[in-house]
Amino acid sequence: MKNEIKNAIGHFKTITSHRHAVIRLCAKAGILCQGLRHDLSKYSLTEFLPGVRGYLGNRSPNEVERAEKGYSSAWLHHKGRNKHHFEYWTDYNPVEKKVAPVKMPLNYVAEMFCDRVAASKIYQGKNYDEAYPLLYFERGRDSRFIHPDTSKLLESFLVMLKEKGEDETLRHIRSLLKKTSDLEY
Repeated sequence: MKNEIKNAIGHFKTITSHRHAVIRLCAKAGILCQGLRHDLSKYSLTEFLPGVRGYLGNRSPNEVERAEKGYSSAWLHHKGRNKHHFEYWTDYNPVEKKVAPVKMPLNYVAEMFCDRVAASKIYQGKNYDEAYPLLYFERGRDSRFIHPDTSKLLESFLVMLKEKGEDETLRHIRSLLKKTSDLEY
């Protein structure tokens, strides 16, 4: 029981710290309202309880549930409710007659960028540097089921982060959001 309480507190602190970091980044990117709604489903029992059971403090608790069950019920719930995840953006393609990735609206790509940066900061702690989110993105390249245009745009933001820093990248994203319609990237 003592360990469960410790895990619940730790998990709550981790997801709340992450959410607050995303809110700060989203505000700088010009999508504060999205930031305020970011990851609220993590506080639902469907996501929170598996998070407590799998809490390790240095990586996603979904990995623990996935190792035990072969899938993560928390992740399936989460990705189906949060449009900043590319996994949300799949649909049946009647031409190809199979499920395929769909191009994400720009505002959700911007939130996905903020999410990745914030997660990198939380999990890397003092070892975080602005190259890490790109490195993490590159490691998953071959297994990612994402629309090619969305992938290219996210990667361009991550490269800019590495080369020019957070402030300049967020200013760039903010200006894109002001002058570009959702799918014109």
